[in-house]
Amino acid sequence: MARTVIVTDSTASLPPEVAAERGIVVVPLQVVVGAEVHDEGADGATPELVAEALREFRPVSTSRPAPAVMLEVYEQAAADGAEAIVSVHLSGDMSGTFESAQLAARDASVPVITVDSRQVGIATGFAVLAAADVLDAGGTPEEAAEAARERSSRTTSLFYVDTLEYLRRGGRIGAAAALLGGALAVKPLLTITEGRVATLEKVRTTGRALTRLEELAVAAAGEDLVDVGVAHLAADARAGELADRLSERLADNLDGREVQCGEVGAVLGAHVGPGMLAVCVSSRPRDPRG
Repeated sequence: MARTVIVTDSTASLPPEVAAERGIVVVPLQVVVGAEVHDEGADGATPELVAEALREFRPVSTSRPAPAVMLEVYEQAAADGAEAIVSVHLSGDMSGTFESAQLAARDASVPVITVDSRQVGIATGFAVLAAADVLDAGGTPEEAAEAARERSSRTTSLFYVDTLEYLRRGGRIGAAAALLGGALAVKPLLTITEGRVATLEKVRTTGRALTRLEELAVAAAGEDLVDVGVAHLAADARAGELADRLSERLADNLDGREVQCGEVGAVLGAHVGPGMLAVCVSSRPRDPRG
């Protein structure tokens, strides 16, 4: 069977050791702090770097990989023996990364199937791993791509931000801005709907927001077997407490797996700001091929 390689971007929040073990190629997005450009990653743009810059009111922006960069990645994979590529990325409505992948795929020397996960962060990572599971089970590139799409459709992303200001600056807030207007003191609970940030609820206190985040995550799991991830930016204590509570409440749903908990990547952190807390609840496929 033809060897298929999975490509994704750094916003998928895959631990480097997991990507290496599964043979997944990760393309970094970039973070621009002032006049300095950094690739997202441990040796470049880190969550700590972004959080500090935002607190100091330094200008922070992000940049997608150019189509030429994506094409170089695809060609290197082909040179290393790939006969097909499945390229899975964050929502095309929130970043031009997927568009870059599409453009590069047209010129690649091997077939490339591009997948818009319609998600961000850990949720995209779960889609990537679903595709990898299908390939490991002997599935085709087309089956792997469909598994990624299907896993994304069964994933709920919930997040809390201390303020909407960072999302407003980055133009990512969409309908939430119209709903909440200038009420930046409101503590919003947000979700990803049809590939975009949307307002789920608004509450008045941080404590109430975090309680609702937990309740909504438990409701999203229902009776399914799920994978759960908690992510944060400069909110380690809150994230750890939430992960512990979800581990207890969703013990049956997790079926022995742990709630993943870690800091969000630098690119996403630049748009949500310090204090952000997110939960991703993803229903597992019934079959290895999704």
